[in-house]
Parts: sequence; C-alpha cells; structure tokens
Amino acid sequence: MNTPSNLLYTKEHEWIRVEGEEAYVGITDYAQSELGEIVFVDINTEGETLGQNEVFGSVEAVKTVSDLNMPVEGEVLAVNEGINDQPELVNTDPYGEGWMIKIRVAHPEQLDTLLDAEGYQAMIG
Repeated sequence: MNTPSNLLYTKEHEWIRVEGEEAYVGITDYAQSELGEIVFVDINTEGETLGQNEVFGSVEAVKTVSDLNMPVEGEVLAVNEGINDQPELVNTDPYGEGWMIKIRVAHPEQLDTLLDAEGYQAMIG
C-alpha cells in the first residue's frame, strides 16, 4: 500500500497535502483499493466552508457509495474537474491526478490531530 510520507491522513482514509495556506485532499490508496472500481465522484461543495470531519462529497464504486470527509476545517476552493470525466483516476493515481478538492485551511492547528504516514500504516495494518 502506497502511503507517502509528505501527507497527513484521517482515520476515515482521506489524505491532505498542505501547500502554504492551501491544501489538496483526496482518498488514500488503501481506501480506493477497498472501494474497488470507482465510477462516479459527487462533490458539490465548491465555495463552501466546512468543518473538520464534515462531508464534502461522496464517491461511488461499483458496489457501494462512501462519504468523503474534510480532514480539517476549510473553504473548498476548487474541485478536480478531471475526475468528473475520469473517476478511475482516483484508483490509478489517488495521490496525484486523482486528488478531489483544493481547500484553504482555516485552522492549521487541526493538522496536528491527523495521522502521519507511519501512524496511518499502523492503523490499516
């Protein structure tokens, strides 16, 4: 399982890559492998400010639908349009082209509540 060390992780299997006051968010390699073939990503929260752990969208795989949760509070600045046409990017490149949203982090101290790569690896076994 790929768990890049430059990211932080939630217990709900989202990742966040912080770049200054902004950050990219997606689901982990582990999450996409557990979900299976992703066929649709539904995110309608662009422009909204959401709290930590609030749902920012959902991802639909062949056999299930799963909510997507905010790792930290922030404003949703952009949604990755590429995954609308090619939702399989979440499966093939979850940490790159398969990112889901770009946010402005409201409370950087909330990042301290997230797991580092080692902690996430320990959680998923």
